[in-house]
Amino acid sequence: MAATYRADHVGSLLRPEEILRARGDRKIDRQRLRALEDRHIQRVLQRQKELGLKIFTDGEFRRRNFMSDFNDSVEGINEGDLVPRSWQGSSGLASSVPGIVVSKLKQTGRLTQHEVNFMKQHSPGDIKITLPTANQFPAIYYKRGITDKVYPTHSALLWDIVPVIKSEIQALVNEGVRYVQIDAPRYSYYIDPKWRNYIKSELGLDPDQALDEAIRADNACLEGARRAGVILAIHLCRGNNRSQWYAEGGYDAIAEKLFGQLQVDVFLLEYESERAGSFEPLRFVPRGKTVVLGLVSSKVPQLESQDQLVRRIEEASKYVPLENLALSPQCGFASTMEGNLLTEDDQWRKLKLVVDTAGKVWGVA
Repeated sequence: MAATYRADHVGSLLRPEEILRARGDRKIDRQRLRALEDRHIQRVLQRQKELGLKIFTDGEFRRRNFMSDFNDSVEGINEGDLVPRSWQGSSGLASSVPGIVVSKLKQTGRLTQHEVNFMKQHSPGDIKITLPTANQFPAIYYKRGITDKVYPTHSALLWDIVPVIKSEIQALVNEGVRYVQIDAPRYSYYIDPKWRNYIKSELGLDPDQALDEAIRADNACLEGARRAGVILAIHLCRGNNRSQWYAEGGYDAIAEKLFGQLQVDVFLLEYESERAGSFEPLRFVPRGKTVVLGLVSSKVPQLESQDQLVRRIEEASKYVPLENLALSPQCGFASTMEGNLLTEDDQWRKLKLVVDTAGKVWGVA
């Protein structure tokens, strides 16, 4: 099956200053904030259409970060008990994990229904909805001495999260959403030696066994969601916070198992820098599945060379047929609402480059 959308994007867009100011204003009520979000989402939907994109997102404008819908939909997370976390990159950024599990999780509502309802009314084309992987939470929301009083192991917490994500995916495809994407930063732990050591020393897990369980968990979330015309995708991320990153390394260590076993149609892979390694691991991608090459950086303002992008696509086509390739930025522009260190004009230029390059290589976006 050939790629459906040659010009893709991971989902999040830079929040306008008006939304950032409003979110910092404790006096603003939910209705006023929602109206502000509505207006700016309609604006960026129109901008995506003008650029020539055929798949549309709301930019995750209603979220504090790419996974905050989960926090908003369950009870049992204390967002006041934060754990410091270091990132890597030019600014030495430090941030905090947005919550700790303190009691048995209880789902109180849908994750994305408020987003989907608006998009179905206003999107000029096919809708993409993004969700965090269930694997995202045990690694960072689990605090010894607190969480283990409720969930004795990280695994116990993981398998209590799986039904929440699974039910959301099934609701989305039943509502006619054409493209459901799981955002999965955790897999980068298994390709970076320092994070593999972290899995062993801090989490007390064998990395290879943990990888096997992570794949089983994502597949369990996807079970029963396949429908004609629906794309199930996963984005493999190396960290994306204020233009920072936290993991490096090629896909070699996980490629055969990950590409061969994950029950998705599309892999969105980060390939914008030397940290990602070579295209050679793509030889393990099963025939008929799509690889979206994240060759354009969402972290820096400098615009990539189109000729270089074309050459890299041609290089990747040695391992995956050209008809099964597509192009995108390597990640979203604002995985957290503060966004990466570039301007909105930079963002649109990057997305225009993706569309134009897709047109040059495949004839269509």
